[in-house]
Amino acid sequence: METVQIIAGISLGVGLAAAVGFRVFLPLLFLSLAGFYDVIPLSESWGWVGSITAIIVLGIATVIEIAGYYIPWVDNALDTIAVPLATIAGTMAVAATVGDLDPVITWALAIIAGGGTAAAISGTSSAVRLASSATTGGIANPVVSTVETATASVFSVLAIFIPILAGVLVVLLFFFVFRYYKKRRSKTAIE
Repeated sequence: METVQIIAGISLGVGLAAAVGFRVFLPLLFLSLAGFYDVIPLSESWGWVGSITAIIVLGIATVIEIAGYYIPWVDNALDTIAVPLATIAGTMAVAATVGDLDPVITWALAIIAGGGTAAAISGTSSAVRLASSATTGGIANPVVSTVETATASVFSVLAIFIPILAGVLVVLLFFFVFRYYKKRRSKTAIE
């Protein structure tokens, strides 16, 4: 496999994993549709992701998930299961898209890059929603949910059509999240 294809596959998977951190099922639906329409190649063992059955199941799960985030306090309950689900889904997204690499390399990348990215972003997203609930009584949560859904959609589309750009944006996103937590930690230490 060519180096450029490997980098593009990893960027695609990591971009989708980042999107999974915001919404678990929406990026998987995009992945399923892209696989079904042969926009992206899926690994041999992950061909089922591009099936009609997968599209239907992921479509229903996406609608339920998005709707749930607009119901006050249900959104916080969803966050309790979102981080573990996002970790699994991020791992799956990378495993399905990295191509035909050695299985040890594939799963190491999938777990570390995919699962780690999705878990970090999902955890941060959950913290933002919790802060929104605490400061606004949940009134601002629909705005947060809309931004998260839009971000998941944009990351998914970029990952599928411009994977290298999606990979770069994930690195930038981590940079800003790191800076936010560093600033917050130093602010807490001062108080």
